[in-house]
Amino acid sequence: MSPRGGGEPAVVPDAEFTSYYGRPVVKPAPWEADIPAYMFAGGLAAGSSLLAAGADLTGRPALRRSGRVTALAALGFSAAALVHDLGRPSRFLNMMRTVKLTSPMSVGTWILALYGPPAGLAAVAELAALAGVPRWLGRPLGALGRPAGLAAGLLAPPVAAYTAVLLSDTATPSWHEAYRELPFVFVSSAAAAAGGAALLAVPAAQAGPARRLAAAGALAEMLAEARMERSMGMTAEPLHAGQAGRLMRAARLLTGAGAALTLLAGRRRPVAALAGAALLAGSACTRFGIVEAGLASARDPRYTVVPQRRRLAQAATRSPRA
Repeated sequence: MSPRGGGEPAVVPDAEFTSYYGRPVVKPAPWEADIPAYMFAGGLAAGSSLLAAGADLTGRPALRRSGRVTALAALGFSAAALVHDLGRPSRFLNMMRTVKLTSPMSVGTWILALYGPPAGLAAVAELAALAGVPRWLGRPLGALGRPAGLAAGLLAPPVAAYTAVLLSDTATPSWHEAYRELPFVFVSSAAAAAGGAALLAVPAAQAGPARRLAAAGALAEMLAEARMERSMGMTAEPLHAGQAGRLMRAARLLTGAGAALTLLAGRRRPVAALAGAALLAGSACTRFGIVEAGLASARDPRYTVVPQRRRLAQAATRSPRA
């Protein structure tokens, strides 16, 4: 107690969370911009494939074409970013030597391997039709376009979600504590980005599903992200500090503005294009912000030690006394 209260002054200082030889308790992932870019582009590819599959079934050729081509471009960028981070393409192939269902990395590698060929084939069928290839080649490609596009659409949700599972399966505090909601954040963000990309490329007459997907994805992302922060406890603090905080604030602003503009756009292409650009930028900021927050939480031992102590204390209170 303090002297003002009549007791002895406190002599024990507040605990200072340090680590052995100044090293973090959890080693931060050695990731740079390649990995969040890979996650964003993969989510964009998945959402675009899903949108293209729906457009194919409902007779919207411009929306189908935009979704398939966007998926191929985003998938190519995502693969290039991943290979650049790995250093050599052979390292990605090495991950396919085994199938380990308990490893998100192994499962995710195989999901990508299964998704890539049909997504690529569907896009090639679209590009072949635009390029006017010979009939002997165009007809079989056209026949394969629909089943390939539908297969890519079926695989799209796990493609969009698996990177969130990959992050939350680590010991990095801010990623691990977000394991319940992070897949919903990433899938919703991918839907918003895919809808936004379509708003940039598709005539307003066929962009109705893209507008609805963009608005629904943006709203779901903001709700899931707010719930995620509440469930994370103190490990949500890095989402509001430093570079991660700036990125997450930008993500919320851009996603909210994109959703509002999408609802107001109607058939006005300039407003729709502005909404699409905002949604794409917001989705990218979400991935970069969450990755940066996780790295920051790994560098500060407080986010590892305090939650562990709380869990131990809770387990002790729940255990029956001898």
